[in-house]
Amino acid sequence: MSDVSATMDLHRRDAADKLRGRTRYTIDRYLPGMLHAAVLRAGVPAGRIVRLDTSRAARMPGVRAIVTAADAPGMIGIGIADHPLFARDVIRYDGEPIAAVAAATLAQAQAALAAIDVEIEPFPAVLTMADALASDAPLVHPDWRSYEVLLEGSARGGNVAWEATVVRGDVDAAFARPDVEIVESCFRVGRQNHVAFEPRAVVASYEDGRFHIETSTQVPWSVRNATARLLGVPASQVRVTVPPVGGGFGLKFDLAVEPFAALLARASGRPVRLVNSREEEMLTCLFRENADIRIRSAVTREGDIVGREAVVLMDCGAYGGEQIFLTTMTAHTLGGNYRLGSVRMVSRAVYTNTAPNGAFRCCNGVYNTFALERHTDEIAATIGMDPLAFRRRNVLGDKDLGATGQVFEGSVLGPMLERMDTLRDATAPPPARTDGRLYGRATTVGTWFVFVGPSAATVNMNADGTATLVTSGVEIGSGSMMQSLPQIVASTLGIAPEHVIVRAADTDAAGYDVGVGGGRTTVSLGAASLSAAQEVRTKLLKVASEMIEAAPDDLVMRDGRIEIAGAPGSGRTVAEVATRAQALAGPVSGTGAFTGAGVPAMPGCVAGHFIDAIDIPVFAVHDCEVAVDPETGHVEVLRYRVVQDVGRALNPRAIHGQIQGGVVQGLGYALHEEVTIGSNGRVCQSGFETYRVPLALDVVPVEISLYEGAPSIGPLGTKGAGEVPILNVGAAVACAVANATGKRVQALPLTSPRVLELLLDRKQDLTLHHIADAWADNLIRSHQTAANT
Repeated sequence: MSDVSATMDLHRRDAADKLRGRTRYTIDRYLPGMLHAAVLRAGVPAGRIVRLDTSRAARMPGVRAIVTAADAPGMIGIGIADHPLFARDVIRYDGEPIAAVAAATLAQAQAALAAIDVEIEPFPAVLTMADALASDAPLVHPDWRSYEVLLEGSARGGNVAWEATVVRGDVDAAFARPDVEIVESCFRVGRQNHVAFEPRAVVASYEDGRFHIETSTQVPWSVRNATARLLGVPASQVRVTVPPVGGGFGLKFDLAVEPFAALLARASGRPVRLVNSREEEMLTCLFRENADIRIRSAVTREGDIVGREAVVLMDCGAYGGEQIFLTTMTAHTLGGNYRLGSVRMVSRAVYTNTAPNGAFRCCNGVYNTFALERHTDEIAATIGMDPLAFRRRNVLGDKDLGATGQVFEGSVLGPMLERMDTLRDATAPPPARTDGRLYGRATTVGTWFVFVGPSAATVNMNADGTATLVTSGVEIGSGSMMQSLPQIVASTLGIAPEHVIVRAADTDAAGYDVGVGGGRTTVSLGAASLSAAQEVRTKLLKVASEMIEAAPDDLVMRDGRIEIAGAPGSGRTVAEVATRAQALAGPVSGTGAFTGAGVPAMPGCVAGHFIDAIDIPVFAVHDCEVAVDPETGHVEVLRYRVVQDVGRALNPRAIHGQIQGGVVQGLGYALHEEVTIGSNGRVCQSGFETYRVPLALDVVPVEISLYEGAPSIGPLGTKGAGEVPILNVGAAVACAVANATGKRVQALPLTSPRVLELLLDRKQDLTLHHIADAWADNLIRSHQTAANT
């Protein structure tokens, strides 16, 4: 196998069909006799169901089935099982499902919803984390103690769904040193909607005692297992297949509409289609969570960070969901980037009576990087050091300790900062600026990591010289399933990537996989695919050696042929060898599996974590230039540059596309996309009329430099490249705006009204009174107790 042969600017084989509208997404699927479903949702944020009568609705024209909480006995969750499919007696957020209907037409299903007799007694609601953490706050989950715990070791209680801590070193001693400056910063970020082009959609059927779920998801195995748990059936009774997905970004990294359709299919005996409307997507989307952050650092005048502590409050909404897991990531994002003498952090997922939140591209990392980099600039200003010089002095390097005590390999961020200097210096100086706008620039760094976890793959060699790759991977738009995986298999077998057929995800056909997200497709599925292809290669070379009369070690596979090394034109075609192998011993196939290596952390450092240390760190350096209109507060991004750690760039063309798209999505988070929740608990932005996403005129071409060579356990030295491009954007824009205006930027998004308030000094410094001054007072129980539980 030639590593070089795996690297190419391979175009996407699915691009033409997608551009011409020929791709059939889940939303395009129809089955004979299919019914249409709709979900009845609560109209209050908190309350008790006094009466629920579906008898009149069941008699409505076209209605074939109605299901409620009585039909779904299970509870799901991450870390704790706190989430029922339907509200059971208690309403916890505006929009919570109460019942679902299947009818011959969607209009009939919606008419039946209106005929359901439901009475809800409203309760006082807690809509903010400050409200939820108040001493007299009503509990979103009064029965939280009764929930099944799925992962031991965390502290939880009251409206705190989960608490994860990290402590390394003597932080109190660091802050007590006489030679340090203590810098404290507070930050707040709002929610962000994924705005995937294809809403969450499913077509479910029930036949021969098994469910078949066709769905738009990133996690077919999670959908399989969670649906079975909710419905109280064995997971083997659920089959999940995934057509092309019209965008995910983390929205579809969790269970969504699938169990409703499955229940209705079983109850009606007919296939059932359920598709969220755009309004439902906007009101009940698993948003990137809003967060409040306080961070303090003890820094010497020379610029060494001897101590750091932080409190991060993450609004998980009415149920724990992904935020339970994401509490882990604070240690690796807010605790990343820089060498720390000692550190202690707590990350808390807080229940509120609002729509549940979830994963979103670089989840947790985007806002923690914003907070960390703004805090870093405030440190540099306090000690009188150039912010770029401060970063060069402190960025993580070879053998440095991370927050959890893991040891990093290789000096990556330092050389990447130098690469950014080169990229910036190559730019012609801007013309004289005489338009009265305020100009600023900033360079920020970021630390992310690739989610690894279990993946499986099978490669079947076909007699015509093509190969079929079978995995549970999903094509969500990033192109990894259409580009990097075929490249890896093709280079191993000496064939063209176009000759690798990629099978759509099917949990009945492929082995377990954690899911597509977190930058893990090329790494985890790629490693499993490489292993499977290598097994096939070994089998083919053995047969070819007999046909060519040469030792297997003397043979090479390239350009569709198996030849003697150094003798082009010798040997046989791969198709001939595959045909012979099949005739001798049957079909030729190989299987592969992969999971994380398990990097060690320092014992006792973490409590309540799902990941103590990170297998594959990924780094990014961003540089942003902005102009701020002092009359309107409008921020224009003039130039944007990215140096991204990719390990090994298998497909530079594809990575460039991911970086450009990720930066634009990050600009939406930084400047435009604002979610507000009214006093009634409802999201105020119900459509594109009120939710502003970046438009064509907001897009800025990104100058890109791919940094290769950093250590990675990924196949052929690769790292995930699709997740990290959004990581630094909010930080880079915020730091540039702060430099342009001379004002303290503490919140995102930087909408024009918010920037104008800063310019007019009408914005008071952010204070987070619901975060206690003493770090330990923000804990349910001490870190030592939690770590030893």
